[in-house]
Amino acid sequence: MAALPVYRWRLAPDGYATRRQLRALGLRPGGQDVAAQLERPRRRRGPLVAYLYRIDRAKPVRAMTPARWAALAKANAARRTCPACRRDAGYVIPPSLGMCSACAFPDNAPEGAPWNSSPHTAR
Repeated sequence: MAALPVYRWRLAPDGYATRRQLRALGLRPGGQDVAAQLERPRRRRGPLVAYLYRIDRAKPVRAMTPARWAALAKANAARRTCPACRRDAGYVIPPSLGMCSACAFPDNAPEGAPWNSSPHTAR
């Protein structure tokens, strides 16, 4: 296997792009191997490395099918549903809490506040 060409940060030739740059262009690597790498030196640690792919070998991003859209919507709904009260919190539940803020901090909710009321507290 041949060694990869290494370029310094911001000095890569045209025709190469990172995964994020390919995605911004509506492309994906499409199974090609890494063509080159960028290295950004740092003072006290090893260099930051970014892998580059050839733009001419990249393929278009696959279109989302209705089944993929449905699976994505279901996964996002699961991230918003509180496991304690089974309500849609309206935001992604933080993994550090593991439940909505109303269930995690029932004492902080003002009386009668519909946006922060918990089904576990008596009304």
